This record gives sequence, C-alpha cells and structure tokens, in this order.
Amino acid sequence: MELAGRVALVTGAASGLGAATAQRLVAGGMHVLLADRAEDEGRAVAAALGRDAVFHRVDVSSDPDVRAAVAHAVERFGGLHVAVSCAGVSAAVRTTGRDGPMPLELFVSMLRVNLVGTFNVARLAADAMRANTPTPDGERGVLVHTASVAAFDGQVGQVAYAASKAGVVGMTLPLARDLAPFGIRVVTVAPGTFDTPLLAMLPDLQRRALAARSPFPSRLGRPAEFAMLIAHAVENPMLNGETIRLDGALRLPPH
Repeated sequence: MELAGRVALVTGAASGLGAATAQRLVAGGMHVLLADRAEDEGRAVAAALGRDAVFHRVDVSSDPDVRAAVAHAVERFGGLHVAVSCAGVSAAVRTTGRDGPMPLELFVSMLRVNLVGTFNVARLAADAMRANTPTPDGERGVLVHTASVAAFDGQVGQVAYAASKAGVVGMTLPLARDLAPFGIRVVTVAPGTFDTPLLAMLPDLQRRALAARSPFPSRLGRPAEFAMLIAHAVENPMLNGETIRLDGALRLPPH
C-alpha cells in the first residue's frame, strides 16, 4: 500500500518508537493520528509534525478510547488504512523471591496493555478498514504490531513481559487469516534493544553493555530504523502473517 494520501493511527506515539514511526509516515505523505496516554508529550509531537498529524488521548486497553480514536481519524482525515501498535509497558519482576510471589495484578496489567491493547486496536481498526475502497490488488488496510525479542528469549524477571509479547506474536498469523477476506494484512515487528526514553534512564555503563550484546551493528537500535521497517511493511503487499526480528542478530542471555 502506498503511503501518500493514506491515513494511519499510531499508538504509543508520544515518544520512542511510536513517535519515530509517526514522523516517518508523515514524511511519506500520510495523515497520522497519534494516540497515547501522555497527552502533553503527544500533543507536542503532533504539533511538530504539522497539519498532517493530530493527537488523541488513548488508553489502548479501553474500548471507548480506541473507538473514539478510530472515529477521530476517519472524521479528520476521511478514513483509516494503517494502524501501528507501539504502546506498551514493561517491568522486571521474578515469579517469586524474598518478597514473595509476583503480584498477580502486575502480570494481568502487562497483558492488558501489551496484548489486549494490541488486539483492541486491531479489531476496531480492522472494522473501520473494511469500508475502504480496495486497491487494484484488493488491499484495504495494514495492521502492524510491536512485539519484542523477549517473546522468543525472555530473560530472568521478564515472565510477564515475555508472555505479553509472545501473545502478540502468536495472534499475528490467525489475525492475518481472519482478515484476509477483507484485504487487510497483519505484520508484527519484534525489536531488540533500541535507544528509547526507557533505556535513556539507564546508567551509561549499562547502556554500553546492552549495545555490546548485538553482534552487528554493536549498538542500540535507532527509532528511525524501526520506523523504516514499519513503512516497508505497509508498502510491501507480500508481507503478511509474519513476525520480523529487528535486532542486529541479538539473542538475549538469561540475565
């Protein structure tokens, strides 16, 4: 699907991978609705991107919030062709230890945002995409999800996070099969260690250690590189039902 003139919804767009994705899509000629819980930051990013971008406050796990965001995109820009789910949360807590078992709510909340939130966006965006006029190839829309290499080699303390991201990977193919009759593709990207605001909070020594784990290039990934792959996933019609690792050949050790 060509980028120019199309409409995208990007969640988690107030910073990091989501903000870089919104920037890349606008640069490609798309109209983008930026969705995030961080209202001030999200509005600032949207303002910097100009008239082709607008912000909408969204909790991705909320049915009314996502419905309103989809409706806003359709009303403001005339449709919805692409939905990119970058919203997510993370925490490192072992299953049990000196302080007892992991709080169940922590596990549930991780799944609620990372997995349920991704599906919530997928189902409502896909429903809106069904109304689109198909391209000559019959394409009406593209869903792009964000998983993590932790879905495949989660580390100690990542049980909840890895489970939530593995769920995103696991639903990619069945979603693609569900939506094939409507000409809607589904692609998931599983990034490795990227230079996001979360990693920026770490000490420099720890950041360098993380960067050194990647065989090549031996550095943290750049959000713009993630955004490049998102744009390609939208543009390449044969990418469907697939999860792509974007990690410089990184395989996470246990610790």
